[in-house]
Amino acid sequence: MRKAIVILLLALLVMLTPLMAAASNFFVFPDSDRRLLTKEEIWEWQYDALGYAFNEIFARNGRPFERGGKYDLYFRSQTWYKVDPNYPAVGEIANSIEWQNEHLIKVVRDEMRALGTKNPDGKAIPIPFDDKIYNLLSGFQEQYFKQDQKLKVFDGPGQHYRCGANGKAAVSTNGRVYAAGWESGWLMVMYQVNSGGVRVGFVSPTEFKDKLDHLPQLQFAQTPARTTRQSQLTEDPVMALTPIASLPAGTPLMWLSRFYSANAAWDYVELTYQGQLMRGFLQEGIVDTGY
Repeated sequence: MRKAIVILLLALLVMLTPLMAAASNFFVFPDSDRRLLTKEEIWEWQYDALGYAFNEIFARNGRPFERGGKYDLYFRSQTWYKVDPNYPAVGEIANSIEWQNEHLIKVVRDEMRALGTKNPDGKAIPIPFDDKIYNLLSGFQEQYFKQDQKLKVFDGPGQHYRCGANGKAAVSTNGRVYAAGWESGWLMVMYQVNSGGVRVGFVSPTEFKDKLDHLPQLQFAQTPARTTRQSQLTEDPVMALTPIASLPAGTPLMWLSRFYSANAAWDYVELTYQGQLMRGFLQEGIVDTGY
């Protein structure tokens, strides 16, 4: 019986890990600055979570918290949180909707205290997870996306390209997403995967195009090339270097561009491999464009 319980707990941990790891772009109430909350939805959360919920209202406006305190550490782990060094008195920053929501959250917390409960059956705050990529490729920069979106990722700008993870590759906007620019209406992104590496690919985020129109239109060469020796193509040129294809010497491909990480140069290439159109990275010195 005890063994069965342990197995069940381990299974639940595996199921919850992606959710925990996706808590670096999280709001308890994403629209508490635009919509009046209800008591019913506030009661869906645990007592401790509501402390983060009303502080979230002010954090959204750049309020600093006690350095090293739990709210400071939590909000600094969120991609959307930016401290405003000129943050004024609280009453001068939150709008009337935010003030009403902050008040109602405190009312519900008072009700919980009066009932002697921390509402343990309610939702808890997801554990913050640092999915920041410290060794970015040249041209990539972190972008903010609306949370709770899941975007399918392809090697190139179109669904006719390979989709990694056996066709299941997708990026959650509840984590950090880095972008380089647009190609044919698709956004080139980089993000950390649950295995600890990264993936570079393309998404088609229709609803984000207006917000990300400041990103450049990418112009890639289409230069015929080949590999000079046996090599490993990767979609992760900065962390795990996980191979996605083994290429023999003389493999024909198209050279697209060169990207740079902190300690290496990478040739970005396109080819058809085992009948599938794909893109990836090869270390500098492997691609010959002069044959």
